[in-house]
Amino acid sequence: MIKKAHWENVFKTKSLNEVSWYEVVPETSLSFFKESNISKFAKIIDIGGGDSFLVDNLLKLGYNDITVLDISGAALDRAKQRLKDQSKKVKWIVADAADFSPPENYDFWHDRAAFHFLTDEQSIRNYFETVQKHLNKNGNLVIGTFSENGPKKCSGLEIKQYSETTMTDQFETHFEKIRCIKIDHKTPFDTNQNFVFCWFKKIM
Repeated sequence: MIKKAHWENVFKTKSLNEVSWYEVVPETSLSFFKESNISKFAKIIDIGGGDSFLVDNLLKLGYNDITVLDISGAALDRAKQRLKDQSKKVKWIVADAADFSPPENYDFWHDRAAFHFLTDEQSIRNYFETVQKHLNKNGNLVIGTFSENGPKKCSGLEIKQYSETTMTDQFETHFEKIRCIKIDHKTPFDTNQNFVFCWFKKIM
């Protein structure tokens, strides 16, 4: 409840361009969707999507089965207001990524900067088991976290940094790594945050 209250406060008190993750066109995330060449009817979930513009861009590209999950109802409300009537095309879930039960299985699981907020082993294990159970075979898993050269905190909260090696080790039992990349995200405050993004395929 403390974590939820923290994020509700963030989204109720800060505007779109006052948060570090703001980007109108999330090019890195979109590149994985385009390269994967998944069907426009594929089931997609964006974990920790909040009021990110990823859903706007996916709708523009013609994807029509999109779920956005976030711990903050205020964040999702902002995205719904922005999308107006198009918001009815999206499934919205208010839940903690560490312990939610998906209502269906997915073909593409995207997570930009939610996973790295899971810092205890039980939460990480729960997350892994949820992905393993609810991502279809040959489904795509894309996770972006702060790298070992990135920040150690985000929005005042501790995070867990990852490298290509530690991310791969985390998921190797049920997933095949396609590739990992490092990118610098430029924040609205003119600072850089180094991320590692890893793309996996579900094999078991």
